Amino acid sequence: MKKLLVAILFLGVLISCEKTSKKRSLEGSVGDTNTIKMVIDKELWQGRVGDTMRSILAVPVDGLPREEPLFTLDQVSPDKFKGFVSKNRIFLSATLGEPSSFSIKEDVKARRQTAVIISGEDEDAIIEIFKTNKDKIIKAFKDRELKNTQARIRNSLKKTDSLKATFGIHMRFPTIYQYAKKEKNFFWIRKDLKRSGNMNITVYEVPLHTIDRDTFTVARIVRMRDSVSGANIDLNKGRFLTEASLSPQLFETEIDGHFAWEMKGTWEVRDGRYMAGPFINYAIKDEKNNRYVVVEGFIFSPSLDQRDTMFELEAILKSTRFLDK
Repeated sequence: MKKLLVAILFLGVLISCEKTSKKRSLEGSVGDTNTIKMVIDKELWQGRVGDTMRSILAVPVDGLPREEPLFTLDQVSPDKFKGFVSKNRIFLSATLGEPSSFSIKEDVKARRQTAVIISGEDEDAIIEIFKTNKDKIIKAFKDRELKNTQARIRNSLKKTDSLKATFGIHMRFPTIYQYAKKEKNFFWIRKDLKRSGNMNITVYEVPLHTIDRDTFTVARIVRMRDSVSGANIDLNKGRFLTEASLSPQLFETEIDGHFAWEMKGTWEVRDGRYMAGPFINYAIKDEKNNRYVVVEGFIFSPSLDQRDTMFELEAILKSTRFLDK
């Protein structure tokens, strides 16, 4: 019995070593942020299958003032998916005329790569499989892009000792970001964009009773951010507020094991030169310290696309970690 157990353990070690060796032999993945290589025949892509995939993967992003797709979709024929092209960080392969199947795989053609593989006997089968698994597909691709963005950020990290001392949290963001304001209970961090505009992060805390779970939760969070940020962010002598004509969207999520409210919407400046842009706000519940830690990202770049810059801010905010766990 002992010999059999040793043999099984030895076999497991060999298999693990083979997988590790294979992974190390792969080149690193490449690709623009949130761009999916769609490995699918042109006829399928231009027909019902392609229409279905575009209607789900290229839906407008929540919270942006103008329409931008959730993912940029780049179709390539299966016979062209080789060499450098096959190293794309995220790709979806759909094959017609084979038994129905669905899988999500890692490191297929490159390291740090996520692939969705679908096959079906006919178009209806492929469409049904895709629709049934659409949430898993979106999550898998978003998780990969989030990890990639956070890995890129880790290459040049800003020191966050003041955040640790003031709020008891750690957050990963690049050295290019600079502190615009450090108050007792309000930090404003910003990065100027090369062409025009800027990216911004704010951090503050509010008592736990500030946000209750009820029908007025959205209004409570809006009132909170308008009060705190409005009093602390100086933009052309106007007041920084939540856009009044567009209702923000509210979701429930988790950051560092803590429940968090996630709000996406549009900000504006009133009583000054008009400015506006998207924001994403996380109110992270810290029951141990009877507070919400609020981290927010917003951008001002009216002449530029905003999906990927907002995604970078989201990746930074989701890196928030509490030090007294």
